[in-house]
Amino acid sequence: MKIGEEALPEPPDGAGRYAGSARTVLIVASDIAVGQDTTVGEIAARTGLPQSQVSTAVARLKEAGSVQTSPDPADRRRMLVRPNPEVSPRVAQVRAVDAGDAVAAALGSDDPGRLAEVMAALDVLVRNLSPRPGASRERTARRRQTP
Repeated sequence: MKIGEEALPEPPDGAGRYAGSARTVLIVASDIAVGQDTTVGEIAARTGLPQSQVSTAVARLKEAGSVQTSPDPADRRRMLVRPNPEVSPRVAQVRAVDAGDAVAAALGSDDPGRLAEVMAALDVLVRNLSPRPGASRERTARRRQTP
């Protein structure tokens, strides 16, 4: 994750403007991306992050246009968080980042063959280890049912 953080472009007005770390925002964004309509408390339970950090990350993601929020119809005091179906300029900017430079820096080498090999291995890991939609929601639902 550290390599990915280093590859991210600076947010508008610089990183110092925002509370919390890029890593926390990435963890929260990854959790939100695998499903629909979740809450800050549920994200905190699934990720193990403090609820205050999740709230801060959700606020940053909302400002960036990555997520949408709406009141929970079952409990108007809670907000539901979901991925934004439209791609904001910030999301497009982050998605366009080529991690190759960050990976090369982590390798300490600019050997194209070695870089291609590592990038291919990372592609395999992403394909096989990415969360499947609904999996974390199923774990949360099972936890709720456990006395």
